[in-house]
Amino acid sequence: MPAQTTSELAEHITKRPQSVTSSKSGVCKRAPPPGRVVSARSLREDEAVETAGRQARCIFHLDMDAFFVSVEELFNPSLKGKPVVVGGRPNQRGVVAAASYAARRFGVHSAMPLRTAYRLCPQAIFLEGHPRRYREYSDRVYAILQRFSPKVEMASIDEAYLDMTGTAKLHGPPLAAAHKLHEAVKRETGLNCSIGIAGSRLVAKIASDQAKPNGILWVLPGCESRWLAPLDVSKIPGVGKVTEQRLAELNIRKVGDLARLDEDYLERHFGRWGLALAGKARGEDAGAWFDGEIGAEEDPKSISHEHTFDQDTADRATLEAALARLSEMVGRRLREHGLHARTVQLKLRYSDFRTITRARTLPQSTDLDTELHAEIRALFDRHWNRRPVRLLGVQASSLERAQGQLSLLEHEQEQRWRKVLEAADQIRDRYGESAVSLAAAMNWSFRERAHENPAGLPGKRADKRNSDKP
Repeated sequence: MPAQTTSELAEHITKRPQSVTSSKSGVCKRAPPPGRVVSARSLREDEAVETAGRQARCIFHLDMDAFFVSVEELFNPSLKGKPVVVGGRPNQRGVVAAASYAARRFGVHSAMPLRTAYRLCPQAIFLEGHPRRYREYSDRVYAILQRFSPKVEMASIDEAYLDMTGTAKLHGPPLAAAHKLHEAVKRETGLNCSIGIAGSRLVAKIASDQAKPNGILWVLPGCESRWLAPLDVSKIPGVGKVTEQRLAELNIRKVGDLARLDEDYLERHFGRWGLALAGKARGEDAGAWFDGEIGAEEDPKSISHEHTFDQDTADRATLEAALARLSEMVGRRLREHGLHARTVQLKLRYSDFRTITRARTLPQSTDLDTELHAEIRALFDRHWNRRPVRLLGVQASSLERAQGQLSLLEHEQEQRWRKVLEAADQIRDRYGESAVSLAAAMNWSFRERAHENPAGLPGKRADKRNSDKP
């Protein structure tokens, strides 16, 4: 194949490294089948691409491939190549946390109800999962990422953003650095990952999805819009089924269709979200978490946990124990972030799906499980109508750093509880979330959900936040 000119760097180039990684770089026009080598170029043109990569903002999005399933395979190699679903038993009301690629061929995917997954693939092996193992391997991945950039942000337990801008002298140009990172993750954890490289978080995230499984995809600076254009609008993070349907009604099915519309038109139909969509169609970090800097500490607006019972229940002891455990989980997350809540909210869904929410503002903000539970229980006693319950939820909001003013006696009591709960958090870090609990929660057999983001997400633990302070 003759070498391309420098002006044709928008073409899709695939480079095959020495390892098994499938690597695609310089993507701009269209995505060929995975692993296909599309183009060869002269040394001069390769140098031009790498120079562009060194000069531009460079963001990596690393996404572990079928993370929960892959960790399970490390401990049970007989699962490899088989349809595996992590998240719970097929007769439970939970959702799929992860599905092996063999299961995905039957239409099973993350966030799908377990019972639906079973109907699609009854021969699959269903596992409840091992959240402690997943946290351990997430920690290992995070430690590797920190060696490549000081700006790392764990978006969830199995994905992260890295700002690699200015790291070329340490790790080489973007594609070379990505291969080093990919190989380090595989060598030190035994797990596969996919990496997207671009000038924005948004495009890097979409690129890592397109690179799956076990691939690297680099979207060259200036090529973002052209590369995004042929993709379905559903590939844009934040575009769910409802938005996708509304866009389809306007004959907008591809990102390119979206990019051709002016912002006024999109704002008329979608409000402020329309303006964000316009920016996303151009490959910009517009809206939601994409606006912030990678690694910057941003406090959550609220913290909540919910539980859907496998069978609707009107047993008061079970419901009160569940509320106690959910209050503990919210309190732990508050302490993880160093925050206190002024408002607590109860969510209650009955067997007919009728849902009510009731909130109360506290006299002083708190992060103590006992105080959260007392308020939530009072709300529950006031509003539960004795009918069977399908789902319970606890939310903390109006979050602030400072704790409310306490009297001397209240302060001493609060300090005693704080020491107890800090010790309990340390035990949970070591032995799992269900290792220690309030007495009120002991009557409920709690199963930690594999798909829930845990307290103590790597890089966001309270001990790290405190260690960063002068």
